[in-house]
Amino acid sequence: MSWIENRFEEGLILTSLDWAINWGRSNSIWPVTFGLACCAIEMMATGASRFDIDRFGAGAFRPSPRQADLMIVAGTVTYKMASRVKRLYNQMPEPKWVMAMGACTVGGGPYFKHGYHVVKGVDLVVPVDVYVPGCPPRPESLLEGLMRLQDKIRQETRAKSEASRAKAAVV
Repeated sequence: MSWIENRFEEGLILTSLDWAINWGRSNSIWPVTFGLACCAIEMMATGASRFDIDRFGAGAFRPSPRQADLMIVAGTVTYKMASRVKRLYNQMPEPKWVMAMGACTVGGGPYFKHGYHVVKGVDLVVPVDVYVPGCPPRPESLLEGLMRLQDKIRQETRAKSEASRAKAAVV
């Protein structure tokens, strides 16, 4: 038996490691350069000097999905485009997050009722972490969605729960 055994609470070091990793991930989000319609203009405005998305660590828009960890789906997703959105999502490395920006992305917008070609929400194609409503949403709304995503990233853990530990011990 070592001298350090039973001197610390269980999970103390893992919790500290979680905090450090999540802090780094939440303050260095790299979105993929990807826009489908009018919401993409508002996304570009968020990256400009007036709104400055760089102060949140998310200003490095990456040209390739293999270099990005956030996909901001901004605009109307049609059935023809849905397979391309899924392909880009699959090319992103783990961990990856998706933000749905705009009324058309979130729920089909005004085009869903009268058009046969619009997907009723991008969450039918890829799993969405944060929804940013509006038509088109203002840059402030996108920044608020980014802050909510940062909160979500900070709550993630790599620790196994007590139930999964017990299940692994039984198997």
